[in-house]
Amino acid sequence: MAERETWATRTGFILAAVGSAVGLGNIWRFPFVVGEGGGSAFLFVYLLFIVLIGVPAILVEFVIGRRTELNPVGALRELGGGAWRYLGYVFFVTAFVILSYYSVVAGWFVRYFLIGLGEGYDVEDAEAAGALFETVSVGLDSLAFHALFMAATIGIVALGIRRGIELAVKVMVPALVVLLVSLAVYAATLPGAGEAYAYYLSPDFDVIAENWRTLLPDAAGQAFFTLSLGMGVMIVYASYLGEDRNLAEDGAIIVSLDTAFAVLVGFVVFPIIFSAGADPEQETVGAIFFSLTEAFSGVTGGTVLGMLFFGTVAIAALSSAISLLEFVVAYFMDEFGLRRRSAALVAGGSIFLLGVPVTQDLIFLDLLDGFADAILLVLGGLMLALFVGWVMPDVAREELSRGIGDLGSWGVAWIWAVRVPIVVVLAVALGLGVIEYVEFLTEDFAGWLSG
Repeated sequence: MAERETWATRTGFILAAVGSAVGLGNIWRFPFVVGEGGGSAFLFVYLLFIVLIGVPAILVEFVIGRRTELNPVGALRELGGGAWRYLGYVFFVTAFVILSYYSVVAGWFVRYFLIGLGEGYDVEDAEAAGALFETVSVGLDSLAFHALFMAATIGIVALGIRRGIELAVKVMVPALVVLLVSLAVYAATLPGAGEAYAYYLSPDFDVIAENWRTLLPDAAGQAFFTLSLGMGVMIVYASYLGEDRNLAEDGAIIVSLDTAFAVLVGFVVFPIIFSAGADPEQETVGAIFFSLTEAFSGVTGGTVLGMLFFGTVAIAALSSAISLLEFVVAYFMDEFGLRRRSAALVAGGSIFLLGVPVTQDLIFLDLLDGFADAILLVLGGLMLALFVGWVMPDVAREELSRGIGDLGSWGVAWIWAVRVPIVVVLAVALGLGVIEYVEFLTEDFAGWLSG
């Protein structure tokens, strides 16, 4: 087996982790779930989750990855043994499932970018915007761009850690910063910006009290989705660390940058939506496409603005997709001794096939996304917190101290944060998520099957 690759620089590791976190979860999914959750009510609960579980949870994955220098399946087998070794497969399934539909949605953004280059976003009303989305999201168009996006992801991962992933994110992440800040500055000049900021930043605690049963699992799932937690990606990335580093400092930087990206997206999307008089609370996976294409058709310079936005999202999606594929590739390389290029083709091809049904009917997107977001991500995070907090706390503290020194009371505080608040919050969120997903299966999906 070839010697395991490592990151060339600390910056490369941080940018790769940020790039993994800053993707469709922040730009496609975040405005969509914020709208569903009532705007600022959801944002408040989401930020609470980031503070409570963000840094402690990301450190859980970091210490496992750096300690073992293995993919999650091998890492949990080495550290835990017994039944714990099967936890790694939960992460494997999670990454596999998420990337299968993630690639389809990313393909939509590429297609919308090209629409701007061609005919532009000239839609008369919300109905026309919906018709355009239907054309893009289902059928041969969707299948073709799913294939194109997955091919690009496979190509970057096949080049390796330094020549592929690290080089790509060093270009993509700074580009994302420039593009999103520029879009946010422009959005602030729009006539609906004040109303949008009020909707986005002024939480109504009555809404939270009335809707906590859905807000809690949705916000927990979104926090884990956007930080790439619960899917094993951060374990894989930490396994490529070739030297002792301050994991707490790196984790805090990654969580802070990712959260800043997510919040910044709201400052871009909602002023555009409000200025065009579109509905920010459309409860559909295509909400951002409906709202923004309608908005872009009604503002000065809308075509250029639209191209910038959809192009930015496509770049962000690619930076996340390569991290998900890297996990599956690392598994095939570590467990079966495949060469990187062969592993990338096998993994990428298999994931592409699982995503094909999503290109033909969006019910499969709801089916896969609900399962991954509300159940698998939270389950993986919960089980990992139990493992680190209660099975290997001493090993975890020892590993975290490398690159930091004596943790003192901070190490104890971290372990107890993992043991109690994270476990309790994720257990409640998992229970509510299961209930919500069963309702989907017995109502929406059952209706589709019978209809």
